Amino acid sequence: MTYAKIERFEFILKQLEADGKIVVANIAEELQVAPETIRRDFDELEQQHLLTRVHGGAVKYTNVRNEPAFLRKLQMQKEAKRNIARLAARCICDGDTIAVDTGTTTVHIADFLLAVDDITVVTNSIAAAVQFNLAIEERRMTGKVILLGGTTNPRQSSVTGAMTLELLGNMNFDRAFISCGGISEGIVYDYDLDESLISKKMIDRSKMNFLLADASKINGKSFYQICHIEECSEILCDIACPLEWQAYEEKWTVCNGGKCG
Repeated sequence: MTYAKIERFEFILKQLEADGKIVVANIAEELQVAPETIRRDFDELEQQHLLTRVHGGAVKYTNVRNEPAFLRKLQMQKEAKRNIARLAARCICDGDTIAVDTGTTTVHIADFLLAVDDITVVTNSIAAAVQFNLAIEERRMTGKVILLGGTTNPRQSSVTGAMTLELLGNMNFDRAFISCGGISEGIVYDYDLDESLISKKMIDRSKMNFLLADASKINGKSFYQICHIEECSEILCDIACPLEWQAYEEKWTVCNGGKCG
């Protein structure tokens, strides 16, 4: 049976309403059309703000230029984010000085620290500073936490601004752990200009940079560019490197295995 475009659209939106997320391959099989046809359909529906493309499929429409409030975003892809953070924690060595930016994945890193000593943590995330302090209190790590000065953003539990950038400019890090709003065409993006500048400065001042990105960030483009993916030493993700991104495969580590350098 051949389906007209409007019929395909109706089927796609009905499945999306029922499941919350749909996969290109599954829809193509159901409608007996080529996956390329469904990808084009998804593109048109996204332009009409009826869905949002993600790697391999689509989810209900979200405005990628407007970042959800911190507490609400904390619940999105929570299991994947915690798995990625668990892997990131294994990358931290005794004696490291690390930078941790604001994000709902990086905030979980401290939860998975165990028996690491003499760590200096520098962060602009108020929430992450609390979690690292807790790790010290619970004797899962030793060291100190430096919360950067600046202007607070209560919606994102962060600190940003000229003062924050100036302080970072005088610091050097062994490792930086960076979150993002999306990765598209080799560029790493975030929603907020001020927070993007902080993340970029941390990358510039660090020997190694770890990008923490769950599957929902793949092929996502938000407001402001942080860096090129080439500037990241390693990408920690919950899915394998997309086939079209094989140039970055050596940098890619999946959170169910692998080692950090």
